[in-house]
Amino acid sequence: MNVRLKIDSLGGQGDGVARTERGQVFVPFTLPGEIVNVAVERDRGTLMAVVEPSPLRVEPPCRHFGTCGGCSLQHMDDAAYRAFKSERVASALKRERIDVALEPLIACAPDSRRRVVLSGRRTVGGMLLGYHRMQSAEIVDIEECRIAVPSIVSALPLLRDLAGIVCQNTKPFHVTVTSTETGHDVAFADVDDVPDAARRAAGDMAIRQKLARLSIDGDIVVEHHRPAIRYGSVDVSPPPGSFLQAVASAEEAMAGLIMAHLAKAKRVADLFCGSGAFALRLAHGSEVHAVEAEAAPLAALDRGFRFSTGLKRVTTEKRDLFRRPLTFKELDAFDGIVFDPPRAGAEDQSRQIARSNVPKVAAVSCNPATLARDLRILIDGGYKLVSVTPVDQFLWSPHVEAVALLEKPRKRR
Repeated sequence: MNVRLKIDSLGGQGDGVARTERGQVFVPFTLPGEIVNVAVERDRGTLMAVVEPSPLRVEPPCRHFGTCGGCSLQHMDDAAYRAFKSERVASALKRERIDVALEPLIACAPDSRRRVVLSGRRTVGGMLLGYHRMQSAEIVDIEECRIAVPSIVSALPLLRDLAGIVCQNTKPFHVTVTSTETGHDVAFADVDDVPDAARRAAGDMAIRQKLARLSIDGDIVVEHHRPAIRYGSVDVSPPPGSFLQAVASAEEAMAGLIMAHLAKAKRVADLFCGSGAFALRLAHGSEVHAVEAEAAPLAALDRGFRFSTGLKRVTTEKRDLFRRPLTFKELDAFDGIVFDPPRAGAEDQSRQIARSNVPKVAAVSCNPATLARDLRILIDGGYKLVSVTPVDQFLWSPHVEAVALLEKPRKRR
């Protein structure tokens, strides 16, 4: 059904929201105040034409915007876009009755994302490699990407050639590409059994093209150079396809906030530590106990520590903090805590932190809703919220990172 709608607001996913007699309709790539022609199916709308554009509408910088679902807000004026990102955090805090004035948003530049996850599939017309169309399983083949560092964009033809060797059926797959200090780290995933001959051919191509590493479903095919990610002054080689803060400048900004807050802590617990983005920076001034559920990132962290100089002691512990959070008694051995959980947050761990006497806590999250929930737990446990800083690490998407800093007077024993 084709209708003309007025967009009233932006939803949490960056879609325009039109209020109709039948309820809300969500229309991607629209802005508040616009009059648009839309093809409506249930509560979703496909933009057909903008009849009356918003004064906030700008020309998107990428040719694929509107078909590729990787970005949803390239058409929005920069000041309004930043305000939307900050409001995502502010609204989540308000829902948990947390009254705090946000610090200014830390912005993210175009062409700066060092890690991207591409989707691919072999078709009769050739190899598709790109991102999914919004709300669809269809893969949009891309020739440019204005969020990724230029070296990744330049590598797209090579990645298609590699995919043509590795992926020999029509099953969809993913490839994670990370730009490291020593070259690109390329990790294919969701690939069916790859013949030995294809592995050798892909490995030969990776060496000729000077990739740092090529892996398939976690197995390293070739490591021409050990991939290196620099955490402050420490080089770490994360495992294939592992978590990494997407934008180096955003990671540096978040680490700066955390390090300043925990500067006087002699012993710090880094929970959900990954491969050590915060732990290894903090170790310049504090002893650090790093806790993570997966062994491979911990091993990378430990290797980075052991091959570095000038750091205080760093210990590691493999522990599933969702199933077995550090108890408040264990936490009381520390002067500071930083935790950076997945999107689900750290509800149970936060309850233990709230019962502890640790004077300084830094909470990092890519999900404002679960961050607000966890902060509510900490505040109810006696912590004072010092600051919350939004960080735009996910350019032109509705997602936003945040760093919250808290403190509690240590009880006298």
